[in-house]
Amino acid sequence: EFRNVRFSYSTELEDVLQEVSFSVNPGETVALVGKSGSGKSTLVSLIPRFYTPVEGAILVDGHPIDTLKLENLRQHIAIVSQEVTLFNDTVARNIDYGSLQAASDSDIRHAVEQAYASDFIDKLEHGLSTIVGDDGVLLSGGQRQRLAIARALLKDAPILILDEATSALDMESERYIQKALEAVVQGRTTFIIAHRLSTIEKADRIFVIDNGQIVEEGTHRSLLEKKGFYAQLHARDEITGDVDRGNPAPVFSRGEYPVQKTTPALSAPSMLLS
Repeated sequence: EFRNVRFSYSTELEDVLQEVSFSVNPGETVALVGKSGSGKSTLVSLIPRFYTPVEGAILVDGHPIDTLKLENLRQHIAIVSQEVTLFNDTVARNIDYGSLQAASDSDIRHAVEQAYASDFIDKLEHGLSTIVGDDGVLLSGGQRQRLAIARALLKDAPILILDEATSALDMESERYIQKALEAVVQGRTTFIIAHRLSTIEKADRIFVIDNGQIVEEGTHRSLLEKKGFYAQLHARDEITGDVDRGNPAPVFSRGEYPVQKTTPALSAPSMLLS
C-alpha cells in the first residue's frame, strides 16, 4: 500500500512522484503505464527501498517498510529488470545466485522449464554446467532474460517487480519470454512496468501515471471505454516502460540484493519482522 507518497531525487529537482496513494491485494497483478519519465520506474524502486520517499509511507501487510529489516524485506521480493546481472559462472549457479541454501538440481530444472529456457540450455555444450562468461556475454539478450525469469521462479518470492524489456528482442525470444512471464506472475503480487499490450490486457488492474501522479485506474477494457488518457496513449502507441527521468536503474551486485528461496506468502508479519 502507498499512502500519500512523494519523492524527488534531489531537493533541487521537481518531484518525480506526487501524493501517490493506492493499495494492491495479495496475488493481484497491476500494470503501470504512462509516457517515458512519468514516474513508473521510480515507484517500483521504492518498494525494495532502493530509494526512500520524501513524504508518505509504503506498507507491506500493514507494516511500514522502513520498520522492516532490509534483508528480510528484499528476500520477499523478486525482480526481473531490463538489466540482467549474470556472473562468470555456470548457468545453474547463476539461476541459484544468492540462495542461503543451494537449490536441488530438480528445483533448478523445474524453474528452467517454467521459464521456457530448457530449449537453449539443453543445446549448450555442458547444459546447466556451461559457463556463461562475464555478464552472460556468451548468451543472447533473450537467453539472459529467461535466466532472470528462472531465477525469480526459483526464488519463489510473494512480491514480483517485473520490467519485461522485450522491445529489443527478436520475435522468437519475445514469444518465449511472454510465455515465461505468464508463468512467473501466477500466485504473486506483481507490479509490471508494461511494454507489451498483451501483458497489460491481462493485468487485474492498470494504473496510468502522468507527471508523477496516478491519473486513471481500471482494467484495459474499462479504461478504453472511458476514452481518457489511457485510451489516448493506446491509440498513439505511447504505452512504454522507459526509464524515468533522473532515475539511475539500480544495479544488483553480489551482496546488495540476495536472491533467496523463501516462503511464497506474506500473510504472517513475523516473516518480515524476525
